[in-house]
Amino acid sequence: MTNWNKKARFDALLNGKQADRPIVSGWHHFLDQEQTAADLAEATIAFANKFDWDWIKINPRATYLAEAFGNRYDFTDYQWVFPRQTHAVITDVKDVWKIDQVEIKESAALQEQILAVKTIREGLPDTPIIQTLFSPLTILLFLTGNSSYVNQSMYGSDEPLSIERLFNEERAGVHQALHNIAYTMADYVRALEQAGVDGIFYAVTGTAHPELFDEAAFNEFSRPYDLIVLHAMEKGQRLLHTCGAKAQPERFDDYPVEGISWDPEAEGNPGLDISLVKTKVAGVNHNIFAETDVAPIQAEIQEALSIMKEQPFLLVPNCAVSVNATDEALRTLRDAVK
Repeated sequence: MTNWNKKARFDALLNGKQADRPIVSGWHHFLDQEQTAADLAEATIAFANKFDWDWIKINPRATYLAEAFGNRYDFTDYQWVFPRQTHAVITDVKDVWKIDQVEIKESAALQEQILAVKTIREGLPDTPIIQTLFSPLTILLFLTGNSSYVNQSMYGSDEPLSIERLFNEERAGVHQALHNIAYTMADYVRALEQAGVDGIFYAVTGTAHPELFDEAAFNEFSRPYDLIVLHAMEKGQRLLHTCGAKAQPERFDDYPVEGISWDPEAEGNPGLDISLVKTKVAGVNHNIFAETDVAPIQAEIQEALSIMKEQPFLLVPNCAVSVNATDEALRTLRDAVK
């Protein structure tokens, strides 16, 4: 092919083929523009146009899927990227039985995102766009007031329900809740495709960390429900993000996804030279984009491109960059593959 465009590169690389070059993108939260579909779409389109990214990961507010199942938050009060939780749906182990499948058309939180997708699609007709989803297990943890990361707590959740107690005492209820969440997310994926996305960014967040869920527990409480959601996408590309330390990207190489994103620099994680069947989506430390010195970014870009030479590759920060990321840092990333 001689006339490569953004969509052709995106699809080729995620299908394990070579393109004329790697592709690049970056993302962060728009904390003051993520409470409405119109604001999120406006911020996302402006960000895409400013840096001419090869593809766009939509970054909704971190709590939107928990909101769909009844959690409530104060959007005037943030800690990091999380608004303060004011209500968790599951505060007693018996509450897990109350988690029902949600009708997409009746969910304000999901309809808000579908409208944002439609608006972004209209504003970026030639740029691949993907929407961010969390796994059913991650969503369930949020609904109990817990974080999905080891040694982290959810802002505003002073006394979250014990996960160990919930899973031990109401195992059947946990599975029913995960089933209902998964089928809701599957319906949502289908609605997203109809709205115009080119794929999904499926985040298992920190749940692959063995101190949170060992392999047996993960395979029981995450894998079967992940597959329900991932198989719902019929035509788009599926990028899986396994976040944080000890994220085990190799665990997901047999998942029905086209790309795997992880942080090669985090504790206990393999580097970019790991052998994976799926296309690698990584490359630059996400913690250095708020710095004024772009030399470290340039060095990491060069190393990543050298390791991934002659392989399908999506060059990105290893996770969301700071909301205070500098324009110079982001342009350094963008210009790396021109």
